[in-house]
Amino acid sequence: MSQELYQKLTSDKPFFIVGPCVMESMDLLHKVAKELVSIKDELGVEIIFKSSFDKANRTSASAKRGPGLEEGKEWLKEIKTTYNLPVTTDVHESYQPKLLEEVVDIMQIPAFLCRQTDLLLAAAETGKIVNIKKAQFLSGEDMLYPSQKVVQAGNKQVMLTERGNMYGYNNLVVDFRNIPDMLQLGFPVVMDCTHSVQRPGGAGGKTGGNREFVPGMALAAKAFGANGYFLETHPNPEEAWSDGPNQLYLKDLRDLIKKLV
Repeated sequence: MSQELYQKLTSDKPFFIVGPCVMESMDLLHKVAKELVSIKDELGVEIIFKSSFDKANRTSASAKRGPGLEEGKEWLKEIKTTYNLPVTTDVHESYQPKLLEEVVDIMQIPAFLCRQTDLLLAAAETGKIVNIKKAQFLSGEDMLYPSQKVVQAGNKQVMLTERGNMYGYNNLVVDFRNIPDMLQLGFPVVMDCTHSVQRPGGAGGKTGGNREFVPGMALAAKAFGANGYFLETHPNPEEAWSDGPNQLYLKDLRDLIKKLV
């Protein structure tokens, strides 16, 4: 499954990593997955379902984090089985990839952790695709070194994701030259269109954001040659547990994907 999926992701067709930021409930996951299947069938695009079982890097200790690994794993398995969608989720510690490998198709390395050698090696050793998100303090060219750690562990199925760089306090800016720079490393490059419009920690103990810029981020990334697009979405972002201000309304997702295909 992993090799077949990676071949699809390295083709000329754009692909999409989409889902709610955090696993709030099984009902939410089903609602989003049903829409993703509808879009996939209509437009003939590859869609990977994404949601996090644990938001381990929340701004505040009081923020909701998700159901945890064991329950989250079962939720992802249900979505994968019911809708025949590949699935991905964040891994934060080196013991987690092994526990998730029977379900997860793509191991996602959070931006803050992209230089954590033990985590990268553990993800690589599963034989699954490893999506490394570029840290907010690194350049596109710097991503050579995290990707090398995975490849040297015997896994050449690497993806790299652009998600903006810190620009002073509580703000990000995207240098789209990072996309061709990372393409030069020989791996598919994804544009994280929703995390790139975050205002990290800038909303009084939680992260703010500007979802109105998400379509522009996606279209600019297309112009710079991105292979895939990461889009967090929610039926009602105002009620989302995490990253509500930068998540795309589920009702707006189809139109944006149409523009990118």
